[in-house]
Amino acid sequence: MTISQFLIILRARWVLMAAIFVTIVAGTLIFSLTRAKTYTATAQVVIDVKSPDPIVGMVLPGMMAPGYIATQLDIMTSERVARRTIKILRLDESDVLREQWREQADGVGSFDAWLANLLQAGLEIKPSRESSALQVAYSGADPNFAAALANAFVRAYIETTLELRVEPARQYSNLFGTQAKVARDRLEAAQSKLSSYQKDRGMIIATDERLDVENARFAELSSQLVAIQAFAAESSSRKNNASANSPEVLGNMVVAGIKSDLSRQEARLKELSSRYGSAHPQVQELQANINELRARMDNEISRVSSSVSISNKVNQSRESQIRAELEAQRQKLLKLKEQRDEAAVLQRDVESAQRAYETITARLNQSSIESQSNQTNVSVLKEASPPNKPSSPRIGLNALLAVLVGTMLAVVSALVVELRDRRLRTEFDVVEGLDVPLLGVLPEANPSVKRVLGFKRKLPLLPSRGLAELTGPSA
Repeated sequence: MTISQFLIILRARWVLMAAIFVTIVAGTLIFSLTRAKTYTATAQVVIDVKSPDPIVGMVLPGMMAPGYIATQLDIMTSERVARRTIKILRLDESDVLREQWREQADGVGSFDAWLANLLQAGLEIKPSRESSALQVAYSGADPNFAAALANAFVRAYIETTLELRVEPARQYSNLFGTQAKVARDRLEAAQSKLSSYQKDRGMIIATDERLDVENARFAELSSQLVAIQAFAAESSSRKNNASANSPEVLGNMVVAGIKSDLSRQEARLKELSSRYGSAHPQVQELQANINELRARMDNEISRVSSSVSISNKVNQSRESQIRAELEAQRQKLLKLKEQRDEAAVLQRDVESAQRAYETITARLNQSSIESQSNQTNVSVLKEASPPNKPSSPRIGLNALLAVLVGTMLAVVSALVVELRDRRLRTEFDVVEGLDVPLLGVLPEANPSVKRVLGFKRKLPLLPSRGLAELTGPSA
């Protein structure tokens, strides 16, 4: 179909097209003018998802999740928010609404649930594409009532988000309160057990002073034992080697003096013996002196040897005594370390109970603060105000859509009717429809030039005849 044929068909079917166009436009205008007006009030809130929580001090992971805004949309459109909106506006006290509920629901079900569903029907939440701001729009027949409901929904949403945050904190606060009492009892029991143990054994656990003193005493006794063992070994060696030529004897002044006198007397005796003979009274007297000196020297040597033996016995006794004291000190240290280990176990129990109590107390304090919080991450950017113009019906938009739809439907209807009842309107219709050669065209009765919708007709119009009428007999 060419453009010329299309325009000729529209010209031929203009009555049908005009009827359809007028009907659609008129019907749309009548519907728009007779329909009840609806007013839409809009409020706007913003959800802060990037600022740190004032109590925790960090950005909560749940706020950064991709579905956080979608969750807030579900909360805002939930029945809980709608029920709170009812309480805020005190709609549950309206006798008119209760009577309407009885008529529509026959008194079956919950009035609050029915009213919540009724209010949710006019609510529309519009999230922003690139931000965390939400538009809360409510549509109603009364502009003041629509604005009041939009603001009430925003207030109910903020209070609900606060409750959703506070309720778990209150539950945790009660839980941690109970656990804190149990942890405190355990801590007090562990401290009492440790104190009793320390008191019974007289221990100083904090500084380990007693253990340090006993260790020092043990080290001192060990040093004394080593020293006395050296002295005992030396005295035992001196005792075993005690003789006239021993160092103790040789170093004794008395023995040295006696030996010196004895040497002189022996030299004189030798001289007198060679001069007077052994029977001379002086020689015999000198011999008696020498014998006396030798007896004195033997007694002194014996005395020195006895002193070395006594010193050795003293050293041996001292070694045995220190060894016994060292062993007693060792046993004392072992017992003290055992007691300290037992006390360390009790001390660790106290420290563990202290850490557990401090951890639970910290969580209790935090949950208590959270349960008393009255701040949310939702802020109101714009409060709804009563609109001046209705949002529906939009007469201008509806008229434009009616013109467009009416035009399209009129054209489509003309083409459909033409296809169902095909007419020969041009020589091309004869050639294409009858499939026979065209011999000539009869001129019209009025030879005036006609134009079709502003275009000059290039082809003569044929008398309007149906294609089925022309092709019927030949078939």
